[in-house]
Amino acid sequence: MKPLIVLLLSFTISIFVIKIIKKEYDFALSARIAMSTMLVFTAIGHFVFTKGMSMMVPKFVPFKESFVYLTGVFEILMAIGLLIPRFKYLSGWALIIFLLLMLPANIYASINNVNYQKGTFDGNGLAYLWFRIPLQILFIVWTYICSIRM
Repeated sequence: MKPLIVLLLSFTISIFVIKIIKKEYDFALSARIAMSTMLVFTAIGHFVFTKGMSMMVPKFVPFKESFVYLTGVFEILMAIGLLIPRFKYLSGWALIIFLLLMLPANIYASINNVNYQKGTFDGNGLAYLWFRIPLQILFIVWTYICSIRM
């Protein structure tokens, strides 16, 4: 829920700031700024909640904590790439692939009731997926529209 709030709030703020500065609306840029802000926000979680996020990674994946740090760095790089016109297309596709690849970790975490913030197994369980899967689809469509299509 928090990433969605960050995304929508930063999009709204960006629209108005860009309108004031450029004297016109730039929805694609505002959307990329919002996605970049949200990515930095979620990337911070990879460094703050490393133990819990490593619990989201299936058991067969080695070096779980390193993987969590690596994905956090990747999110930051994608956030930067979306804001550089030359790299927005490539970053958009890389982010879409990344979001698709991360969906199984969210499903695994739900099945195993992982609470990534506490690092425990008392999370929301499968009910979480009723929100998370549509949210993941929104992030993918948002990224496609603002970085690839526009």
